[in-house]
Amino acid sequence: MVSRSYSNLLDLAYGGTPTLSQEKKRFPRVATVPGLLSEVEDDNCNSVSSDAPSSVSQERMIIVGNQLPLRAHQNTDDEGWCFSWDEDSLLLQLKDGLGEDVEVIYVGCLKEEVPPNEQDDVAQTLLETFKCVPAFLPPELFTKFYHGFCKQHLWPLFHYMLPLSPDLGGRFDRSLWQAYVSVNKIFADKVMEVINPDDDYVWVHDYHLMVLPTFLRKRFNRVKLGFFLHSPFPSSEIYRTLPVREELLRALLNSDLIGFHTFDYARHFLTCCSRMLGLSYQSKRGYIGLEYYGRTVSIKILPVGIHIGQLQSVLNLPETESKVAELRNKFRGQTVMLGVDDMDIFKGISLKLLAMEQLLMQHTENAGQVVLVQIANPARGRGRDVEEVRSEAYATVKRINNAFGRPGYDPVVLIDTPLQFYERIAYYVIAECCLVTAVRDGMNLIPYEYIICRQGNEKLDRLNPLEPKRSMLVVSEFIGCSPSLSGAIRVNPWNIDAVADAMDSALILSEAEKQLRHEKHYRYVSTHDVAYWARSFLQDLERACGDHLRKRCWGIGFGLGFRVVAMDPNFRKLSVEHIVAAYKRTKNRAILLDYDSTLLLTSSLSTIPNVEAVGILNNLCRDPKNVVFLVSAKDRKTLTEWFSCCEKLGIAAENGYFIRPKHDADWETCISVPDFDWKQIAEPVMKLYTETTDGSAIETKESSLVWNYRDADPDFGFCQAKELLDHLESVLANEPVLVKSGQHIVEVKPQGVNKGLVAEHLLVTMKQKGMLPDFVLCIGDDRSDEDMFEVIMRATAGPYLSPVADVFACTVGQKCSKAKYYVEDRTEILRMFQVLANASEHASKIAPRPSNRAIID
Repeated sequence: MVSRSYSNLLDLAYGGTPTLSQEKKRFPRVATVPGLLSEVEDDNCNSVSSDAPSSVSQERMIIVGNQLPLRAHQNTDDEGWCFSWDEDSLLLQLKDGLGEDVEVIYVGCLKEEVPPNEQDDVAQTLLETFKCVPAFLPPELFTKFYHGFCKQHLWPLFHYMLPLSPDLGGRFDRSLWQAYVSVNKIFADKVMEVINPDDDYVWVHDYHLMVLPTFLRKRFNRVKLGFFLHSPFPSSEIYRTLPVREELLRALLNSDLIGFHTFDYARHFLTCCSRMLGLSYQSKRGYIGLEYYGRTVSIKILPVGIHIGQLQSVLNLPETESKVAELRNKFRGQTVMLGVDDMDIFKGISLKLLAMEQLLMQHTENAGQVVLVQIANPARGRGRDVEEVRSEAYATVKRINNAFGRPGYDPVVLIDTPLQFYERIAYYVIAECCLVTAVRDGMNLIPYEYIICRQGNEKLDRLNPLEPKRSMLVVSEFIGCSPSLSGAIRVNPWNIDAVADAMDSALILSEAEKQLRHEKHYRYVSTHDVAYWARSFLQDLERACGDHLRKRCWGIGFGLGFRVVAMDPNFRKLSVEHIVAAYKRTKNRAILLDYDSTLLLTSSLSTIPNVEAVGILNNLCRDPKNVVFLVSAKDRKTLTEWFSCCEKLGIAAENGYFIRPKHDADWETCISVPDFDWKQIAEPVMKLYTETTDGSAIETKESSLVWNYRDADPDFGFCQAKELLDHLESVLANEPVLVKSGQHIVEVKPQGVNKGLVAEHLLVTMKQKGMLPDFVLCIGDDRSDEDMFEVIMRATAGPYLSPVADVFACTVGQKCSKAKYYVEDRTEILRMFQVLANASEHASKIAPRPSNRAIID
C-alpha cells in the first residue's frame, strides 16, 4: 500500500502522481537491488505506509552522513574492491551507544570514486556485508556540492567568515546551491531504498545534509527523524547574510530532534528561527521545544564524546609503548607542550606559534627547556587560504628556531607528515600540556583524547612508576569542548600575550593542582563518551517521536517550503458547507467574534475596520435569529466610533470588562472593581521599561494597562517583557490584579476579567430571554480567546444550550487550541461570514419576520 503521505501538494508539483492499488504491495526492510524498490508479495514484510504501526519488534536506526564509515581500496590483481570499517569514524563509534538490539544501516558516500559499471556490484556487496547503502555522486556534482557549496559557503559562514570579497569564501553561487539540493535529494532516494517509516529511526549528520529532512518528511509525514550539527551555528547577524537562510531553517525544522554541541549554537539557531521565521520556543521540564505547524521540534544540547575503548586498545599496543619510550628519551630533560590541529585557517596554528615566540621572549629561562610539538594534519578543504596558512606556519617556525634554537634543541617541532594513530597517542602520553587555540571549532575532541592518554595504563606506568596522573589544558574560548572542561585554562586565541601567559601558568602550576584538574577532567570524559552521546540522543529522539501516531499529519507547501501540519485527531478544519447547513436549520444563533486579529488585517498598520467587514457584520445582525457579539481588547470609546453604524451588534470592550448588547443600550461592567489605585504603582514601572526599550509603548485603558513591544527588537523586547512581568508581579503582589504576558504584550488587569465572561454573559442572557441557543459560533486567534472556547465547550454539557445545539469553537491558524475547529486566515473568515449572511438574506426573502429579536429589549 502506498503511503497516503505521497498524495501531498509537493509530490504533485514534482509531477509524481501516485498510483493507488487495491493489492497490498510491500517493500522489504532492506532493498536487494541498489537504486530500486522491490515489490514483494510477502505478508511478513512491512508496508511503507505511515498510517499504521508495524509488528517488527527490533528497532532500527538509519544513520546518514556525508561519508560512509568505510575504508576502500582497489585491488591491483583482479581489479576488485576491498572494504573495511573505518575505526576512526564517529558514525561507526556511536553504534556502541545504541544497544545490541538496534540494527544500524549506514547511508553515505564512499571516499573513493567507483566507476559507473561497477557501482551495482559494489552497492550489493556493501549492503550485504556492511549494511551500508552508498550514494554514488558524479565527480562534477560532488565537486560543486562538497568543495563548492559545503566548503566554499556553509563551512566558512558557520565559522564566522563573511564573503566580503571573492577571496574570503567566495560569492554566493546559485548553481552550487542547486548542486547541494540535488545531492541531498540523491541521499533521500537512498534512504527510501531501505526505510520502513513506521519503525525506523533516521539520524542525519552535519551541515552537508541540512535539507535532507525536507525530502524525507515529504515522502513520509511521520518519519522519525533526528539531525545533529557537528559544526558551530553562527549568530543571527552572520547567518542572516546567507541568501538561502530560510530554506535551510525550514528544512531543519522538518526534523523531530535537532542536536547541537553547545548552548551557544542552540541559542543562535533559536534566535534565527525567532527573527527570520517568527517562531518562539519554550522550555518545559528541561526540554526546549519549537512549535512548528502543530509539531514540536525538540532542541538538544549534547557535546559528543570519544571512543575510550579504541584509545585504550591503542595504548595497550607494544608499538605505542616503544614509541613512548623513544619520545621520552628524545625529549629527556625537556617539557613538551603539544598541539594537534588540521592545517586550516580556523585552527589558529599561527597564533599558537606566535604565543610560543612571546613566551620565549618574556621568559628566557624556558629556552632549552620547553618544546612545542605541533602536529599538523592535512586540511580537509583546499584553496589559496590553506596554502597561506601552511606558508605562514613554516615561516614562523623557522624564525622561532633561528632566534631561540641551539645545537640539539629546536623550540618548535612541526610535524606535517602523516602519523600512525599510535604515534600520535605517544605524543599525548609524554606532553605535559596540550594547547588547542582554534579561533572557531564545532567541538574538537583533541583535549578529550589527551586526557585519556595521560591517564595511561599499567604498561605505560611501568615506564615511569613514580609519576602521578596529571595533565594541563590551554583551550580556546571558541571551541565546542571548552564549556565542558572547567579545569582548563581558557584563552582568547587572538590575544597573543594572554595565550603566552596561559602557557607559562600551565608550566609553573603546582603538581597537586595539575593532578586535581586532571582528575576532574578524567571523570567527565570517561563518563561522557561517544556511547553516552549516542544513547542520550536516541532516547530523546524516541521521546520526541512519541506522539506521531496520535496526530493527523499532512504535507503543505512547495519546494523547500514544504512542511507537515500535525493536528489532534479531533481538531479539524471548519467546513463552510458543514457550518452553512447547520446555520440554515437552526433558529437561535449565538455568534462571538474576536476583532483584533480575526477581522483586522494583520499586515495593515491601520486598526480601523474596513467597509467589507462592517457590511458583513450588519448583514448578520439583521437576521432576527442571530445574536452577534464582537469581542475586542480596544477601549469602548474607540469601538463605539468604529461600529456606530451597526445598531444591532453587541460589543465587548477591553477583553470583556465592558459589555454593550446593542448600539442604543448602555455599557455595563461584567465584574465589580472597587478601585484602580494599582495603576499608580504599575504605570511608573512600565514607563521605566518603555524608556529603556526602543519600540515599546504603554496602552492606557479604563480597566487595564498594557505594555506593547511589537516594534522592539524581538530578543531584547522578550527579555525586557520577562523582567517587567517579574517586576510587576513583585510590586503588585498584594493588589487584586492579574499580570500576564501575551503576544508581544505584558498586561495588568483586574482579577477575573477575561473574554470567557462575554461568552457566559451571552449564553445566560439568551436563556433568560427564552432563546436557548441551538447554534454557537465562536472565533478567535490568540491565547486570550481560549477563555471563550473553554466556556463554549463546557456549556455543551450544561443547561445553557439546546441538547441538539451545533457548537463551532474555531481558532485562526493551525495551532494547539481548546477549540475543535480552525480556519486558515482572515480571508477565510470573511468568506465564510459572507456565505452565512447570504443564507440569512435568502431566508428573509422566503419567510420575512415582522420584528427583530435582541438580547435585551
